Amino acid sequence: MATRDYYEILEVERTIDAAGLKSAYRKLAMTHHPDRNGGSEESMARFKEISEAYTVLSDSQKRAAYDRFGHAGVNGGGGGQQQGFHDVNDIFSQVFGDAFGDVFGGRSSSRQQGPRRGSDLRYDLEITLEQAYKGADVEIRVPTTATCDTCDGSGAKPGTQPTTCGTCGGAGRVRQANGFFQVERTCPTCGGSGQIADPCTTCHSHGQVRKNRTLNLKVPAGVDDGSRIRLSGEGDAGTRGGPRGDLYVFLSVTPHELFERDNLDLLVTVPVSMTTAALGGQVDAPCLVSEACDGRCRANVDVPAGSQTGKTVRIKGKGMPHLNGRQRGDLVVELFVETPTDLTARQKELLEELAASLGETQTPRNSSFTGKAKRFWADILGDTGKETTQ
Repeated sequence: MATRDYYEILEVERTIDAAGLKSAYRKLAMTHHPDRNGGSEESMARFKEISEAYTVLSDSQKRAAYDRFGHAGVNGGGGGQQQGFHDVNDIFSQVFGDAFGDVFGGRSSSRQQGPRRGSDLRYDLEITLEQAYKGADVEIRVPTTATCDTCDGSGAKPGTQPTTCGTCGGAGRVRQANGFFQVERTCPTCGGSGQIADPCTTCHSHGQVRKNRTLNLKVPAGVDDGSRIRLSGEGDAGTRGGPRGDLYVFLSVTPHELFERDNLDLLVTVPVSMTTAALGGQVDAPCLVSEACDGRCRANVDVPAGSQTGKTVRIKGKGMPHLNGRQRGDLVVELFVETPTDLTARQKELLEELAASLGETQTPRNSSFTGKAKRFWADILGDTGKETTQ
């Protein structure tokens, strides 16, 4: 039918690449598809013309022959449908996929009539940091589909057997002629199953029912937030004897009131008195260690004399276990030096005496800061003085 230049039909330049060509075809095909234009003869003719042009230009060998010899290079003459030209519905289905099969005339795949695997499921599970540290056995209830016990999955009333649908011949889909096109739709008689039966009163011919299944899940030690556990064969039931799908459990770890996790390390902030920080000493830090102490133990932390807020002390092997190995992270203790409050008169007097006795070498950070601040102010005041003089 197409006698015009194929590039002109698709409204593209002759140098266009394959991706651009496909995009142009998609746009024009959607615009001129007969099902979107009331099945008019004009739209049918235009759609066929567009599809024929795309069939040639999307094939590298045919496109090369067309570029060299024109229409004669692809159909042996000027105009007319080239030899081997495919059904325009096949072309449309190949480009757009089966998603438009029911709406437009593409030949989408018929429903599989044999055994079909069940759907995979997702389950979100929240666990504590202690469970992630030690591992845990958790019971979960998962809503799934199960094979109907009444009809054993056939969908037919007990004592009866489903028969092949006479409308679609068991295909589950029917085709209806619409002028130049054949529109394929779900069979209205069997609803796409390909079979008809006296429906089971339990599942109403679906062959499946919804049930909550109770499963025991083993959470391995060392899992992290976002970890995923796959339970094979614990998803939805298959149809017509097909296997069950899988269940994917996604883990999220609730924030802990004491610890933060950094990969395999556990971070904890411990308050330290001003005197302990100045003189040195020990403090107790919480840690997660063994089953023997129910996952809550203490670690003795040596506080070096003169410690400042933010100083960290690392305790080897007291962090999270590696998920797939024997390695363990560390417990990182951050010290927070507390200033005493609500002092008595005597305590204030003692602190004042202490402050008076302290020299610059005993407060090095303060001395360094004071020196930098003095230079900064001197520079500012010097510049201001020059501007005032001018």
